[in-house]
Amino acid sequence: LRGTFVVIPEGQIKVAEIHDLGIGRDALELLRKVKAAQYVAAHPGEVCPAKWQEGDATLAPSLDLVGKI
Repeated sequence: LRGTFVVIPEGQIKVAEIHDLGIGRDALELLRKVKAAQYVAAHPGEVCPAKWQEGDATLAPSLDLVGKI
């Protein structure tokens, strides 16, 4: 198995992925997740939706979003 982990300086794991040896990984998607983790760390109260790219709109989490995104 292969694993990819994004750990912030405080030691907290933000991303953890485990893949079988035959499943490829996407470096651009990993970079997107690192940028999203950096963004939400700098902007409390906001979240980055799936496929978020740097500069895209973010969301404020609420019960109104459940089942809509």
